[in-house]
Amino acid sequence: MRDLPPDDDNWFAERQWAVGRRVQAERIRQNLTQENLYLAARVDRRTLQALEAGSGNPTFATLHRIAYVLDVPLSDLVQ
Repeated sequence: MRDLPPDDDNWFAERQWAVGRRVQAERIRQNLTQENLYLAARVDRRTLQALEAGSGNPTFATLHRIAYVLDVPLSDLVQ
């Protein structure tokens, strides 16, 4: 087991941003709009926008829906 980094807020924000970048990059790679993705994944538009901006804190279910629609392993998005 390991301890969290001393600057927990910054550490977590960096990871949120990275997940958002991965979702956005895969969405763009597949030539999908945000609207295509949030409708297909059945998530709120603002949730996807916040996720891609790195300011959201999505649930496991939301991340799983997005990964499923993008047809990528969830682990690829949250690595």
